[in-house]
Amino acid sequence: MDHQFEQTMAALHERQRREIELMHALSDDEREARLDEFMLAIGPEAGRFINLLIKTAGAHSVLELGTSVGYSTLWMAEAVRSTGGHIISFDPNPDKHRQAWDHLRAAGLAAHVELRTEDAMEALPHLEGPFDFVLIDLWKRMYVPCFQTLYPNKLAAGGIVVADNMLYPESARPRAEEYRKCVHDSPGMETVLVPIGSGLEFSRRSSE
Repeated sequence: MDHQFEQTMAALHERQRREIELMHALSDDEREARLDEFMLAIGPEAGRFINLLIKTAGAHSVLELGTSVGYSTLWMAEAVRSTGGHIISFDPNPDKHRQAWDHLRAAGLAAHVELRTEDAMEALPHLEGPFDFVLIDLWKRMYVPCFQTLYPNKLAAGGIVVADNMLYPESARPRAEEYRKCVHDSPGMETVLVPIGSGLEFSRRSSE
């Protein structure tokens, strides 16, 4: 990982530290009202884990559902630079995408990413696949319908799906359990809960 990437990540980690302090100082109602202002990033351990997964799998076609300010996008873009791959990332918030572009350019990784400022659920049915690697990290009510749109035709044989926030926040647990059951009940999917960051469901489609 080069200096540009490390420098960009250091700035985002400092921002994340400040935002966590602010969120803890806000009331529940204030935090809920301002939620879309924050990074809500997966964090360094989960980011590095996803980066290594993409490199190990040699993934070329990568899909991200929920760009936010591009934190996880950066980790994945650094990985596909090694695999010769490309990322398509969806988020409906144009300001978040503006920030994501700034971060990707600062890290020298913009050429590896296509940001689409669209609602993922509306765009997914029209998206060509299959994808080797998918990260699901958007509003939790969308996890199951997004997976059901991707599986099986838009997920490559041997393809990997990682879903964030399976353990935290606790308010998202019912949706997380619904998602995990959906994946577990899907033929040909192997899945396991990994206690990294806020909890990642790591799932792989059989290569047969």
